[in-house]
This record gives sequence, C-alpha cells and structure tokens, in this order.
Amino acid sequence: MYFDTSKFEDYGVLSDLDEIKEGARVEINEEKKNPRDFALWKFSPKGDPAERSGQGKRQMEWKSPWGLGFPGWHIECSAMSMKYLGETFDIHAGGVDLKQTHHPNEIAQAEAATGKKFVNYWVHSAFILIQGERMSKSLGNNYRLYDLEKSGYHPITLRYLYLQAHYRKEMNFTFPSLDAAENALKKLLQDIALWDEPAGSLPAFEEKFLAAINDDLNMPQALAIVWEMVKSDNPTGAKAKSLFKMDQVLGLGLMEKREIVKKDQGIVPEHIKEMVMEREELRKNKRYNLADQLRNKIEKLGYVIEDSGKGPKARKV
Repeated sequence: MYFDTSKFEDYGVLSDLDEIKEGARVEINEEKKNPRDFALWKFSPKGDPAERSGQGKRQMEWKSPWGLGFPGWHIECSAMSMKYLGETFDIHAGGVDLKQTHHPNEIAQAEAATGKKFVNYWVHSAFILIQGERMSKSLGNNYRLYDLEKSGYHPITLRYLYLQAHYRKEMNFTFPSLDAAENALKKLLQDIALWDEPAGSLPAFEEKFLAAINDDLNMPQALAIVWEMVKSDNPTGAKAKSLFKMDQVLGLGLMEKREIVKKDQGIVPEHIKEMVMEREELRKNKRYNLADQLRNKIEKLGYVIEDSGKGPKARKV
C-alpha cells in the first residue's frame, strides 16, 4: 500500500525533486502511480511464517485493517518521534543522505496523518572522512569509541575535535588531528586551573558566543570566541564564570576537569595564595583571632594551610 506523493502539495520541500530517488528498500514497480511513491504497509506473503522467512523464525508482521503485514521502513521514524516528542517538535537530525528521500517521506506521512507541521528545524550533517576516505568495513577504517579509548584517547577529546568542524561540512578524521585536539584541550585545562573562582561575567563575549551558536550552530566560530576570551586580559574569575556558562553548550565538562587538574598538579589559585599571605601577616601582628577566622575561610574553600619553617603553604584537600 503506497503513499501517493502527487496528493501531498509540499512533497520534497527539503530536496530537489529531480534528485529524489527510490528508497533503498523500495523497488520500482507498476503498482505505484509515480516513481516517488513509497510504501506505507507491506503485505505478508501467504503461507506459514516460518517457511516464508526461510530461517525457521517468524518475520515481523502484525494484523491490520488491510491484512497481515508490516509497515514501510519510513514509518518507524515518524511513529517513534511522534510517540516520544509529539506531533510537532523542534529539531530532527540526520545524515545528508536522508535529505532527498527518507526525510521528505517522513514529512509527507506525518503531516498527512496529523494535519500539523512535523518538524521546525532539520539538521543534516555531512559525512566524516577517515584519513581522506569514506568509512568502510572493507577498508577497515571505521573506529568505535571503544577503539579510541583503548588507544588512550578520552571521549571528550573526540567531542572537542568535532567542535572544530561545522556539521554541514565534511570533516576529515586523522589521528594527528585528534592529537592536536587533545593538546588544545589540555592547554585549556592547564590555563583555567590557574584562574580564580568564578565571579562576575563577560557579557560581550557571551553575546558573541550566543550569536555564533544561533548562526546555524557555528561551533568552530563559537570555539574561536572561547579562545579569544581565554587569552584576553580580563579578570580570571569573570572569564571562568562566562566559560563555564558557555560550556553548558560545549559539553566539555570544564568545571569538573579543572578541579581534577588543580588537585593532580597541586595548583593553588592566586586569590587563595593572597589569603594565606594575609593570614601570615595577621599572625605576625599577633592578631590570632582574625588569622584563625581567615584560616577557616580558606578551609571552607577546599584548601588546608601547612605551616613549615619555609613559611605557610596551601594545598587542595
């Protein structure tokens, strides 16, 4: 049972109709009124289900008002999306290869069924190349995240690498580029580990970052703005506050990783060092009550003071 695409006025709105091809699982046959029609329901052949499958297992099939069978392959996506996201939802993503056939078919069947707009924004991503070639099992150049972790790469490094390319442009994955992403992320974490605690903000940088995000998810530009802010002469507390706000979009977990780097490398922020020296001055002036109050404040911030013959030092708890 086919969807008559000639009766859906906006069919092919995402694509060039001349480029719309038959779906990968739909064969051209005389039952269609035009080549772009696609199957909504496929009828099961007569006979025992086990014999029909040829493998001794029942094939997928359900009873319907039209007879025993199963839905066309485009149906599953519309059914799942509308069940969990509603009849109209904001963003539908997918590879650029789905733009010509699969997604136009999703729109047609969903909007014909509900009479409502199906999706507000379509996000079609370009392919990822591996060392300049398309991913292929025959070439053995398809990597799983597990493979990269076994080689010592953190998954966040891959995320950082992806942020450097716009989703509509092909990205060429190479291990040197992954190494470069790893080094850039390490440099960022080492820089921010020396910063003061978040305080204030930098609205101008936040606005530029938001503008880049709203420009068709221009993540490379957004990342460039992050580095512009990191290298600026603004107060480190304000940079930290804005950076962690930006990271709600980037998803790099910078706040948590910063604390790990500080603890692993024994890094003490400047404002903590200043408080330690202030406490020492209070002790020298025999203002022990105020010195103890300042020590308690430092401890509440997650640092302990160790007094020695060379003077006091703070370390992360």
